Amino acid sequence: MANILITGGSRGIGAEAVRQFAAAGHKVVFTYHKSEIEADLLRQETGATPVRCDVKHHDSVKIAVDKAVSVLGQIDVLICSAAIAGQGLISDMDISKWEEVINTDLSGVFYCIRYILPAMISRRSGCIITVGPMCEETGASAYSAAKAGVIGLTKALAEETRLSGIRANCISAGNPAGAVRTMLFLASDDASSVTGQVIGVSGGPVL
Repeated sequence: MANILITGGSRGIGAEAVRQFAAAGHKVVFTYHKSEIEADLLRQETGATPVRCDVKHHDSVKIAVDKAVSVLGQIDVLICSAAIAGQGLISDMDISKWEEVINTDLSGVFYCIRYILPAMISRRSGCIITVGPMCEETGASAYSAAKAGVIGLTKALAEETRLSGIRANCISAGNPAGAVRTMLFLASDDASSVTGQVIGVSGGPVL
């Protein structure tokens, strides 16, 4: 069983990931920002450990990663699902909203990877899963720009770590349960040769 860190774990795909990875027997730490009640309920439901973190600030990410390592011992799998939506036309978007979305949805992913990657490289082992654009959010200017950046970052990471025993893949999802099942596969030994991929999970029945 693996040690998992999931960002944005108190809601949406992140919360579903916490549930499914914990149910599969993995040891899970998840971050949340403002949803303290939801995070505590998820802790009670799954036994996973919540850690408060605002991913748009690198110092907050560093503290959260250190706490996760103190709980887990090491982080085998990083799942970056923390994100906010950024609806609005480019011509009308407030600058502060643009910065908030880019810093949360793109820079936050970089910060998490940056603080976790060195230990993975040292061990020559690790799995990093990012979350690309949700189907219903495509066309939202700041969100779309940030998620396009996440895809590019993931592909660059996969190439950079290809010889270091680390896998990096991105999931573009419209169905949380199906997306997390794909995450479970990517985190498993069955996906040991899968890296640098953007995998669409756009919906349909989940059996």
